[in-house]
Amino acid sequence: MRLKGKVSIITGGASGIGKATAEKFVKEGAIVAVCDLNLDVVNAVVEELKALGGEAVGYQVNVTDKAQIADMVGDLKARFGRIDVLVNNAGIVMDAQLIKMTDDQFDKVIDINLKGVYNCARAVVDTMVEQGSGVILNASSVVGVYGNFGQTNYAATKFGVIGFVKTWAKELGKKGIRANAVCPGFVATPILKSMPEKVIQAMEDKVPMKRMADPAEIANVYAFLASDEASYINGAAIEVTGGLTL
Repeated sequence: MRLKGKVSIITGGASGIGKATAEKFVKEGAIVAVCDLNLDVVNAVVEELKALGGEAVGYQVNVTDKAQIADMVGDLKARFGRIDVLVNNAGIVMDAQLIKMTDDQFDKVIDINLKGVYNCARAVVDTMVEQGSGVILNASSVVGVYGNFGQTNYAATKFGVIGFVKTWAKELGKKGIRANAVCPGFVATPILKSMPEKVIQAMEDKVPMKRMADPAEIANVYAFLASDEASYINGAAIEVTGGLTL
């Protein structure tokens, strides 16, 4: 068990890549805090994780709400005495071309995908510094490396969270804290169910492996980066794309 006893926060942990990451982490022995907007769904996921034999707790957390984040972090510290891993997975998309994008679309994506990552990291960093150890992992995207049509706001946030980890790696590395980003390509998450089959097929055709990633394949990378096996990986942005950008 590579993450045995590591107290780990996963935002957006009740669905998609976040849920897959929570499942992988408990299988690797982590104590997982599932954080998401819908408490009923969070609680259901926590029960699923316990059924896997894991230790998990759930919190209703909006990453734009500093009070909710502080309450979650405070409760975790009271229960377990430490925080070892933060996976900043929560995020949204509100796509539009620049000439059509509204300020509301831009601001909401920035507030959740970028400032939300800052809020959560800021809430745990003092604890990690006191411990002399910790791992912060940010969900970026292939869009955060190469940009994408119609995603001015999303691309800005995913570029931004890479900038965060490169900065934090320099600031916090000497304090025993590592920071890295994961940049997935196309991933088969529930959000794709609303897309036409021909669109999904076109996406798969762009990938040399001719398929999308399973969320578990992204979760595997998070688990590796959170573990001591990745003890000298710091400030990296790791693409997990099946060769999409080749």
